[in-house]
Amino acid sequence: MNVKLNDTVVVLVGKKQSDGGDKGKQGKVIATSPKNGTVTVEGVNVHKKSQKARRANETSQQVEVALPIDVSNVMVVCASCGKGVRVKHQTVDGKKVRVCGKCGAVLDTAYAGKGKGKAAEVKEAPKKRTRKRAAKAEEAVETPAEDKAE
Repeated sequence: MNVKLNDTVVVLVGKKQSDGGDKGKQGKVIATSPKNGTVTVEGVNVHKKSQKARRANETSQQVEVALPIDVSNVMVVCASCGKGVRVKHQTVDGKKVRVCGKCGAVLDTAYAGKGKGKAAEVKEAPKKRTRKRAAKAEEAVETPAEDKAE
């Protein structure tokens, strides 16, 4: 599947938006199911589901749930083009990445965001944790020693 989680996609089939359909809508991919070949898109194929109250203090309500649609009915939107594009695959620096078919921009945000120099700068040693009692005991030990030195 060329569509991954958190991709922005455009819906290719269905009723027109003017008729209350989903064709042409853009949304973020919430869930993918490669085995079934489906994706769940935010705000697309939304149905109302009646939810019964399970406890005494809860109320019954109708909840809107986004149902999955077939992956062949959506197309990935390129961030630089802003259009629905076909996905190509290339190897860049020994890694296989998804690339826009029109402009050649890298679609994998995880790969595009990483820089060789930035990763080394971000890593810092974690702060040493101390217990409150131990910190108070150290302060108490330090203060008399300073008084004697003066």
